Amino acid sequence: MTTLIGYARTSTVKQDNGLAAQLEQLSAYGCNNILQEQVSSVNDEREQLGVAIGSLNRGDKLVVTKLDRLARSIMDLHNILAELKVIGADLVILDLNIDTSTSTGRLMLNLLGSVAEFEREVMLERQKEGIQRAKEQGKYKGRKPTDETVKAKVAEHLGKGLKQADICKLVGIGKTTFYKVKAELNL
Repeated sequence: MTTLIGYARTSTVKQDNGLAAQLEQLSAYGCNNILQEQVSSVNDEREQLGVAIGSLNRGDKLVVTKLDRLARSIMDLHNILAELKVIGADLVILDLNIDTSTSTGRLMLNLLGSVAEFEREVMLERQKEGIQRAKEQGKYKGRKPTDETVKAKVAEHLGKGLKQADICKLVGIGKTTFYKVKAELNL
């Protein structure tokens, strides 16, 4: 027998009405167990989603009301789908009427993923073109170069054998700046 496990999520505690609506829809669909949480989708710590996926067995279904309640990106969705595939479970997205236990459901989800990926690529191309135009007009200079004193401090601390995290704290820079400076110094 297929077990239906629901997952409901809102970004903030203020969205209680949204959570109540999700719980109602999941119950109406027949979910035996509904896990819920109120965390931002940007936050990787979606503990209850992990519990929901962990409680699935072969042939079970994870049910969500909307795709954005489950995944924050196509990559995130693909990772979740990969976990479900290993288990042998499927995904149901109520508002899109998608059920990956059917060939049509799998096709629709793949199409949605392809469209989202295409949109992202088009957006990145436009961004690149915009930056190029701005550079040609002298309006875009890029990131400011790292201060020479910062470079000197990083080199000094690296020479002392300090670790990246410690150097970043001491100098007051982020990881990206640290690795950029390290590469510029050929260290």
